[in-house]
Amino acid sequence: MNKRIIRLADVIHKTGMCRASIYKEMAENRFPKNVKLTSVAVGWIESEIDEWIESRILTRNNNN
Repeated sequence: MNKRIIRLADVIHKTGMCRASIYKEMAENRFPKNVKLTSVAVGWIESEIDEWIESRILTRNNNN
């Protein structure tokens, strides 16, 4: 399976969340962790972000 790493701007676009919310959720272990790319750059595995989005949809559907 191919793994694609996406940067913060793409994560924000895909989730609709702001930077602060993403990092807050990560700190509380409720969001996929980032991957260190260089000493200053990080990214996220796109499939993990997609799975997180799907889990939010399932939670919504199961609560109705």
